[in-house]
Amino acid sequence: MVHFRTDIGATNESADPNNENYAKVLETDVLIVGAGYGGIYLMHKLRQQGFKCKIMEAGTDIGGIWHWNCYPGARVDSQVPVYEYSLPEVWKDWNWSCRYPGTDELQKYFDHVERKLDIKKDCAFNTRVVGAQYDKPSSRWIVKTEDGRTARCKYFLLALGFAAKRHFPDWPGLDKFDGEIHHSSFWPASGVDVKGKRVAVIGTGSTGVQIAQETSKEAANITQFVRTPNLCLPMQQKPLTKEEQDRRKQGEYQELFKNRLNTFAGFQYDYVEKNTFDDTAEEREAFYERMWGNGGFEFWLANYKDLLFDSDANREAYNFWAKKTRARITDPEKREILEPLEPPHAFGTKRPSLEQDYYEMLDKPDNKVVDVKKTPIKESTEKGIILSDGTLHEFDVIALATGFDSVTGRMKNMGLKDVDGVELADKWKNGTYSYLGMSLSGFPNCFFLYGAQGPTAFSNGPTCVEAQGDWIVDAIVKLREEGINYCDPKKNKTLFPQTRSWYMGDNIPGKVREQLSFAGGLPLYQKMTRSALDNGFEGFITAYVYYVSWGEIICDRDGFVHVFEASGAAEEQEWQAGIRASASNESYADRRHDR
Repeated sequence: MVHFRTDIGATNESADPNNENYAKVLETDVLIVGAGYGGIYLMHKLRQQGFKCKIMEAGTDIGGIWHWNCYPGARVDSQVPVYEYSLPEVWKDWNWSCRYPGTDELQKYFDHVERKLDIKKDCAFNTRVVGAQYDKPSSRWIVKTEDGRTARCKYFLLALGFAAKRHFPDWPGLDKFDGEIHHSSFWPASGVDVKGKRVAVIGTGSTGVQIAQETSKEAANITQFVRTPNLCLPMQQKPLTKEEQDRRKQGEYQELFKNRLNTFAGFQYDYVEKNTFDDTAEEREAFYERMWGNGGFEFWLANYKDLLFDSDANREAYNFWAKKTRARITDPEKREILEPLEPPHAFGTKRPSLEQDYYEMLDKPDNKVVDVKKTPIKESTEKGIILSDGTLHEFDVIALATGFDSVTGRMKNMGLKDVDGVELADKWKNGTYSYLGMSLSGFPNCFFLYGAQGPTAFSNGPTCVEAQGDWIVDAIVKLREEGINYCDPKKNKTLFPQTRSWYMGDNIPGKVREQLSFAGGLPLYQKMTRSALDNGFEGFITAYVYYVSWGEIICDRDGFVHVFEASGAAEEQEWQAGIRASASNESYADRRHDR
């Protein structure tokens, strides 16, 4: 058996002890966890505001998910230039080879980003955070790493990405398999030789679709194990020339990056301002065909405005999807599993994947499709996989495209504790809550992006990251300007109930089924979050807190000074306080009395 990885398991054994980034005790204004799109953007923007920033990254390089994703066929599902930074210093002399670049090109893009922004000089790689808690006496976050280092910071920012914690199936025998077995996110960078081999692909998310599509070109045969069919859309991949990109940069790029913030999902297109049945059947068919021909997510995110709100409208779109895709598979059994006449869920309430020749590949006679709802996987053996009906499928390679404990998984598994020492995993045991999709009650001066209850699943990654990143940077600057050293939010929650999917937490057995992403679109999300900031940190507890040996001195939102003497203090010392403080809805003093 080839041993397969189930965790990052990173320790910084080769760190230079003379490098400040790897100091035993690191002091910094801002500590960011994660060096993907979000962490890089936060560091760049905060540096511009004069903050000292450091990044801790579990991997060996920047790039986030594009550092880890080395599996065959890995490719972005958002069209460039929408899927890149809006920073002119980055895009002005960078060009792409095609509309939907793959891993190799995206890694080269992050090399280009590094040349422009010089991020790595403040990064500690191979560094995994295993504990973090706000220390009230010092007004600092104390962060612990797996290899025993400590960091102290005023602001603790989490840029973990939505897919930082891998999910592995729980059936027995995975460790018995004699062939090669890899999770999609831990695919060997050197690749896996599948030529002439029997390959199992477990899962039908975007990674499962891409792995099956790519490996089927060389493998003797592939078997796709399907729980829920992916309602894939045509990518319509096209090459891009330097000339056409340079031409668009003369004015179109600036407008595009501005406009993407004003669309529902942060793309260059949006839902049309009419309902499905406002058009005649002929007009509707022509509209559907035009979106289908354009490819990408247009059929999902540039459709009629009632697509996600009217069941008849949604079914009309699904019927068109089924008509187009069912024509591409000749095997009736495979067709019913992958493209059923009855929708497995409302179209568009689960993010579709983009494909190029996925259905044609699976339609090949040597390839198989297994419906694991009818015959679940029972166990793995030395030879392959046994189903509940006793059937043994023999393989040489097993690809686990089983997804991630998305959105919340990594945050709950990094030893993050609130001010009272309660683990976030325990606080979220019965349900996830956040405020504005960027902060957590009981975790002062801590912000996160592209995570729980933000627009995460329903948005283009870089657009979401920049919208949230700008808000976080503006908030930190405002706190500095107003002399506030304590900012702690209240709770907020949204719901979006009916589809089994990763953004409902439904792909993880035992995980609470709940809304994990804000479903109201980016414009509404930005309006809500900006309102909270513009209205004096509405919904936050903000104050200037000064800790002394005998207790706490608090300047609250009204300018009043409160003194709380610690139990057993010998005497009250003299003090002076004249620092501005601001809070809304509830003061720090109110919360202090509650305790």
